[in-house]
Amino acid sequence: MKKYLITGLLIWIPLVITIWVLKLVVDVLDQSLLLLPDAWQTERWLGIHIPGLGAILTIVIVLLTGLFATNFFGAQLVEIWHDILHRIPVVNSIYSSVKQISDTLFSSSGQAFRKALLVQWPRENMWTIAFLTGTPGPGVARHLPPDCVAVYVPTTPNPTGGYFVVVPRRDVIELDMSVDQALKYIISMGVAPPLEKGVAPPEKEPDENSLLR
Repeated sequence: MKKYLITGLLIWIPLVITIWVLKLVVDVLDQSLLLLPDAWQTERWLGIHIPGLGAILTIVIVLLTGLFATNFFGAQLVEIWHDILHRIPVVNSIYSSVKQISDTLFSSSGQAFRKALLVQWPRENMWTIAFLTGTPGPGVARHLPPDCVAVYVPTTPNPTGGYFVVVPRRDVIELDMSVDQALKYIISMGVAPPLEKGVAPPEKEPDENSLLR
């Protein structure tokens, strides 16, 4: 009975969480429909709300914005818009910080979160997975030993929370795994380690006693 119950949970829990996350994302993106005039709302001319229509509208807006910003006139307008936001008190600090983070994370030339590392944390001889985020800025680097790197140590099973630390490069071990594999490993709390290339998955899972040996 216990075996069947656990098997059922292992099937339904990932499916339910996946559906819940997708629904949450779609519901948030559907808020873009509020930008449309009331006469264009689907409730007015169809009598019903169409889930996901706002998500499609959001994707279209983002694509058109990217297309517009890549041409000469669009790039000039974006620069003007950035200059205006940088001149507004309070807004300047928030916008600048968010833009710097987004540029670092999503830029194709950036190195943030491009490498999975093994670092000693929270003390010596205890190891965890971290991600390379760059090198310390000049104002910090001059107070540190030479050749240090900045890393992000995520928490588990929620990797969105974590710690920013600076460590010597010699104390960092670069892992032969992608960032996605490392994230899955962290979220699973070490239960689902990434397989090495050319190594087949085990046919039989170890029992509880073997894990403690």
